[in-house]
Amino acid sequence: MGAEEWEREDREFREIRRSKADWEFIKAQPPHIRAALIYFIERGDRYVASRIAGLSLDEFDEIRRRANIPVVV
Repeated sequence: MGAEEWEREDREFREIRRSKADWEFIKAQPPHIRAALIYFIERGDRYVASRIAGLSLDEFDEIRRRANIPVVV
């Protein structure tokens, strides 16, 4: 797969995460959780997002699910 295909795929995945996300839920979160959820939407990296949130991966995934943000691979 070429770099252009990866970039296109990244854009598609980001759009899916953005469109499915519960933005009202995200806006209601404390700043560090909100930042982590937005980072995940933009980058798709659960590990880094969980570190930003100061949570374990499992704890972050629970909040991500409540925010309706899918993991797209």
